[in-house]
Amino acid sequence: MNRHLPLITLDDSDEDQTLPHHKAPKEFVSLDQLVELGVLSWKLDADNHGNDPELKKIHEEHGYTYMHFHTDEEILFCAAGSRYCDVKDHNDAWIREWVKKGGMIILPVRIYHHFTLDESNYIKVLIAYLQVFYGETATFFWF
Repeated sequence: MNRHLPLITLDDSDEDQTLPHHKAPKEFVSLDQLVELGVLSWKLDADNHGNDPELKKIHEEHGYTYMHFHTDEEILFCAAGSRYCDVKDHNDAWIREWVKKGGMIILPVRIYHHFTLDESNYIKVLIAYLQVFYGETATFFWF
């Protein structure tokens, strides 16, 4: 496991969340502190991800597949490019939707799904997760 950026603690500001939000002075966090929380992080070869042996090793060690589900709705908006969204129906058959620029999908709780790029080999997607705390209004977080 290696990390390509320093880990810092955030300030309490509500200002523009695209800013770094370092505390002043900066408080750095060790990778061990992140691991204690169960967060694993790597710097991989993004230009060669299809043949990256480290990525393959991670997939094998953790038993990852591209099929998964969430315990909350997942909201995806395609800001540019295109890709396929595959979902499993009630009979375990896969249904494919071609999502293009401007398309938005809301995936319900616990639906098996995975995504793959189409021949354009490019997508810019915004992902939102719905968070509801007891007694509060639902909040969407876009990433």
